[in-house]
Amino acid sequence: MSDLIDGVLDVIATAMFIGGALLALIASVALHRFSGTRSRMHATTKPATLGVSMCAIGSALQLTDVSNVTKVVVIVVLQLVTAPIGAHMFGRSVGGK
Repeated sequence: MSDLIDGVLDVIATAMFIGGALLALIASVALHRFSGTRSRMHATTKPATLGVSMCAIGSALQLTDVSNVTKVVVIVVLQLVTAPIGAHMFGRSVGGK
């Protein structure tokens, strides 16, 4: 039974890694293709934040130590907090109100 659970977790983690990598790829292509500053900010924060979060969740599924999983959770929370705030501050400095 444990082998079955490990296999399912491996498949889910692999799907999370692939999904996160695809979102990061989409963000980089959008960053290259979009012309406006606000469009580029959207392209870097939305998919990239979700992509990093998906990769971190995939790695957390593979970890067995609680302290390592806690570190991954802290990384995800910091990513979710800092990326939108950074983009907002950049947008205000470039020409927002």
